[in-house]
Amino acid sequence: MSRQLDLRHLISPGLRDLVELANTHDFDRVQQQVHDLRGCTSPVNLHGWTVTTDPTTKEVVRSYRSEDEPSGRLLTTCGNRRSSRCPACSRVYAADTYHLIKAGLSGGKSVAETVRDHPRAFVTLTAPSFGPVHNRPTTDVGKRRPCTCGDTHAEDAPELGTPLNPATYDYTGAVLWNAHAGQLWARFTTYLRRALAKHFGITQKALNSTLRVSFAKVAEYQKRGLVHFHAVIRFDGPDGHTTPPPPWATFDALKVAVGLAVERARLTIESDAIGERVIAWGGRYKVDPITALGDGELTDARVAEYTDAKVAGYIAKYATKSAEGTGTVDRTLICRPCAGRGYVRSATRLPHGCANCHGTGQTEPIKALPVRQHVRQMIRTAWALGHLPEFAELKLWKWAHMLGFRGHFSTKSRAYSTTLGALRDVRRAWRLAQVEAARARAGLPATDETTLVTASSWTYLSSGYRPGEEFLAAQVRHDIAHTQRLKQEGDFS
Repeated sequence: MSRQLDLRHLISPGLRDLVELANTHDFDRVQQQVHDLRGCTSPVNLHGWTVTTDPTTKEVVRSYRSEDEPSGRLLTTCGNRRSSRCPACSRVYAADTYHLIKAGLSGGKSVAETVRDHPRAFVTLTAPSFGPVHNRPTTDVGKRRPCTCGDTHAEDAPELGTPLNPATYDYTGAVLWNAHAGQLWARFTTYLRRALAKHFGITQKALNSTLRVSFAKVAEYQKRGLVHFHAVIRFDGPDGHTTPPPPWATFDALKVAVGLAVERARLTIESDAIGERVIAWGGRYKVDPITALGDGELTDARVAEYTDAKVAGYIAKYATKSAEGTGTVDRTLICRPCAGRGYVRSATRLPHGCANCHGTGQTEPIKALPVRQHVRQMIRTAWALGHLPEFAELKLWKWAHMLGFRGHFSTKSRAYSTTLGALRDVRRAWRLAQVEAARARAGLPATDETTLVTASSWTYLSSGYRPGEEFLAAQVRHDIAHTQRLKQEGDFS
């Protein structure tokens, strides 16, 4: 006769829960579920079932119920792209982004390998100045110069990116620029095609019939809290990456067109409160050729080139970042009960002040955020602008923690390369292949996926681990980090 364990002497709830899990009827399955998440920090908890049947024989090929799990629920990865929220899932997203970008540069993943012979450029577009900030300037030969303040700042100096004179810094202009950066990029792509047509001396209709411009871009925050864009821009033939561009579509032509588009792309913002503002690119931009690094001696000059792998890795790295690099917070400041309004509406009574935020509309006071004063002022400015009627559609209070930026961090044109969905389908096909291999080892017949019918029903329960499962997940993360460290040490040995 088994005796019930007395766990009251265990002070840690996590350790107590882990012991309880270890005494379940199938602790191995508990460990397997957590291990399959590969270190996800906040898994999604689901309840439901799925049944796969053969429509001809009505045979149930596969079935699953979350009720059969030891914990009564299914854990699946959160899929969050942000490294500040889930390093494990963000690594998967970064890997997918890397392959997406690289496929558009060197082929593969349904993209023709001849695409590496098309003119490609790595373009960096920046925001204008809204006031002088502390920085680390260099001479033309790369020698470090003192900042305008007279000091030579270290690379990790906290004052980098902050205004020399906060009282005169244009915080309103900075927030509005972030808020319209996505629209400015869209206008840039329009003017890029117009500039190309003008450069070649043909109409836009003639240009579109002979040349296609494909791109992929990622947004990155500078230390001053403003986004700038890194983009791969490629020339294709009229049918996309499968056809070469015309001989006259060269990198030099692309470079000239980028300069014209940067100069002409403009957005005009009008407001009774702040007057008229022009949203435009900064004067500092770069257009560099991308080369395919093939066989041959790796010289210092070639290391400095922008190669397929370097560009793909660079863009993938920033696809998992958000605004945290500027020192802001990675969570919305909107009070959920009142949706940021500061009051709660009711069908039976007049609106009354929200008790959750005490009428501020903020889930936590901006003045109490653990951020630098420069970042705090940008957040405060975004929150204030968001309450002006003329900026209501920008939803700036929702994106105040992002310093006003509300666009996608990574985007691409339709014909650039494969899609993230297609890459996920490849992983799904690989997992199904593993299932079929397991069926073959067990002596079961192979299933025809083209004729199977699947029915399912799932309900969201919550997010996160049980306290005991968190111990197991921490061990998984430790093992993954240890394996990566050993691999890196092996690469450098």
